Amino acid sequence: MFGKVMWATDGSDAADQALLLAKALAMEEGGDLIVAHCEEHALPSKGGEAFPVHVDQDKLRAKIDHQVTELSKAGISATVQLTSTTVGGVAHAIADIASDNAVDVIVVGTRGLTPLGGLLLGSVTQRLLHIAPCPVLVVPTQRT
Repeated sequence: MFGKVMWATDGSDAADQALLLAKALAMEEGGDLIVAHCEEHALPSKGGEAFPVHVDQDKLRAKIDHQVTELSKAGISATVQLTSTTVGGVAHAIADIASDNAVDVIVVGTRGLTPLGGLLLGSVTQRLLHIAPCPVLVVPTQRT
């Protein structure tokens, strides 16, 4: 049913919890797992530079690379799709990756890294539910 699974991550704990389900879906079907991450940039300054919203992007990329390595070690065909956009465009960027790769399902966490992300669903997840080209499976944050 889900031969091509996408896990969209922002590096948050909620996204990491969603990875467990994305991994299980990919293993169940023997399908591919696409790991999608979108680097969000502030609007360009007068000098023309657009800075990442999250200052620890290098650390975040290293974490995602490590997660993909672990998926591969577990026998899952996993690839990374990286993109970037300005603030507010993350959901569209993820939907575009899903469309370009003919993804069967997108797996996401309920909340992201932003301070306002705790309101019910994160804004990216909420928007993705409306624009995704395929089903979106939203994994609730587990209380530990």
